[in-house]
Amino acid sequence: MSGEHVAHILSSFDLGGQERVALDLAASQVRAGYRVTAVSLAPPPDGPLAAEFRAAGVAVDRVARPRPGVDPLLVLRLARWLRGHGVDLVHTHNRMPLIYGAPAARLAGAAVVHTKHGNNPKGGTRLIAGNLAGRFVDAFVAVSPETAAFARRRKEVDVRRLMVITNGVELARFRPDAAARARVRAELGIAAGAWVVGTVGRIAVEKNQALLVRAAAPLLGPQARLIVVGAGPLLPSLSELAAALAITPHVHLLGVRADVPDVLNALDAFVLSSDTEGLPLAIPEAMAVGLPVISTSVGGIPTVIDEGQTGWLVPPGDEARLRERLARLRDDPDLARACGGRARAAALARFSADRMRREYIELYERVLARRSGRPARAR
Repeated sequence: MSGEHVAHILSSFDLGGQERVALDLAASQVRAGYRVTAVSLAPPPDGPLAAEFRAAGVAVDRVARPRPGVDPLLVLRLARWLRGHGVDLVHTHNRMPLIYGAPAARLAGAAVVHTKHGNNPKGGTRLIAGNLAGRFVDAFVAVSPETAAFARRRKEVDVRRLMVITNGVELARFRPDAAARARVRAELGIAAGAWVVGTVGRIAVEKNQALLVRAAAPLLGPQARLIVVGAGPLLPSLSELAAALAITPHVHLLGVRADVPDVLNALDAFVLSSDTEGLPLAIPEAMAVGLPVISTSVGGIPTVIDEGQTGWLVPPGDEARLRERLARLRDDPDLARACGGRARAAALARFSADRMRREYIELYERVLARRSGRPARAR
């Protein structure tokens, strides 16, 4: 067993794709013999994932950023925390933790692995700060080839330290389950024979769930429902949009759910309507359940969906095309079932969480070996 101390630095312990990847990695690293701490940069209270980190044997702490904007003193406070806790390797997730965590790790004498979970198109001060922080990383991981290409174009890191490790999902949790389908539909008052489409994700501007609501609106009714799982700053506006379109009785805004695999089983198709993404976990999770997927063609998603076989891609923001694809699946259940079956087979073959965990631990060993001058150990 390794015994090295790994610290995952996150913007917060709120529910989100990058946080769930960090939780999965941290839990697997505890099992592999590492000491692991998850560190939030958000002020209290803790988000809902803090309890899940603790349940997995991961220590939880906070070095909070007290105010918006760049805070150089946070680098010093983080470095003091890392040094005081004997951290050997820092793993930062997305831009803000990179900006503070990478230079802090360098000051504390720790190695740095960074994961870029998505393509943040914003430039300005944060891009400059992130690119400067990228000089301190030992390895810069992108979750898809497209995300790696985006990082190269913006010169976020020396390409010699850039690599791709695609996200994986816990396939034992995400599988077809008829009992879960019946339970969730009964809970929501949805008929067994109704057609149900849905999505999972943080309700935020980049996810653009409003596009899905508008596209699905003419198709909805007592026998056609839309389920949206997730919380975020735009949830109230999404509810207002459903009311303005007079579809509130047919739209289920569920907020945060602990039973996402069960909710996915209640669907007949999964949709992602984002304007920007890296490689979202929600798509391979939906595929593993056996759902056909319709998604905007952004980020690494085109590398996941086989057009016309496991799902369909539409241009970002294209309400008419999205509606057309939804209607096709609604009107041809045999097509939807066949597509879902192929999607599950593809997920089982390509998106194992065990593979992702193994690749990260092997990367950790290489990085720590380079810094210590010892050979990397096989695991």
